[in-house]
Amino acid sequence: IGAGTMGHGIAETFALHGFDVNLYDIDEAQLGRALKSIREELELLAEEDYITEDKIETTLARISTSTDLGKTVADRQYVIEAAPEKIELKRELLLRLDTLAPPDAIFASNTSSLSLESMLVALSPERKARFMVCHWYNPGHLMPIVELSFFGNMPAETYAQVEAMYAAIGKQTVKVLKDVPGLVANRIQQGVAREVFSLIENGVAEPADIDKALKFGPAFRYATTGQLEVADFGGLDIWCVVGDNLLKEMDNSKEASPALRSKVQEGKLGLKSGEGFFKYPPEDVATIKRQFMRKLIHQLKASSFYV
Repeated sequence: IGAGTMGHGIAETFALHGFDVNLYDIDEAQLGRALKSIREELELLAEEDYITEDKIETTLARISTSTDLGKTVADRQYVIEAAPEKIELKRELLLRLDTLAPPDAIFASNTSSLSLESMLVALSPERKARFMVCHWYNPGHLMPIVELSFFGNMPAETYAQVEAMYAAIGKQTVKVLKDVPGLVANRIQQGVAREVFSLIENGVAEPADIDKALKFGPAFRYATTGQLEVADFGGLDIWCVVGDNLLKEMDNSKEASPALRSKVQEGKLGLKSGEGFFKYPPEDVATIKRQFMRKLIHQLKASSFYV
């Protein structure tokens, strides 16, 4: 439900792995753009030998689009809403879906910023036991992670069915046991981002060098090894001493970095505005995006060795 940045990638992933998918949006033009994006992304996957050429058309053939919400969900077993992060909008949408979808359909919300409890109020008691958060990472068709909620409202056997379905489409699922803002991955990411923005603000290094330190330092290990495993390999006694020495010197702010806020106020929003911490000439944006995707595809192919 929703054919934007996340919605089209979710539909693409399920279809690529053999699932019959209905993709809904209120805007017919957006559905057209979504199918165009899906085709382009599949073509790049074929160029990089991640899929065979014949899978492009078979994947697209599994995706049906509609601006009719009732028709979209009438026979669906699993419904994912990827609407904007506005609680009233989601509540209204979920209330409509509850009356339109089959009684045994499982509902999921692709969110990491809204609590499950705040969305549950719109649903019938029966549906509450069949509703979960399923947080995908962008781009959905390339990033392996999906965070799944297991907060006590859903029976273990229902959760296991969903978990098995995600395994069937090649996703690595994170079982989140507590409804906290940001879930797991975004909280880790924001911890890293806070210190990165602080380093920029304090003039410790240029943006390119800070990114280089991350890519070829911690992130080089993180591509294949989690933080807790890294700590075990390094020695927990060492990590304890370094933490005592270093953490008191690091950023512990409770709001976005002034350096980040300044960029936003200047209208320098990153790739979408042509400049952020780096510059993106309009004529180069398409190439930059494809190169970004290519790197993720290469990493995705390599990561299967480490699962």
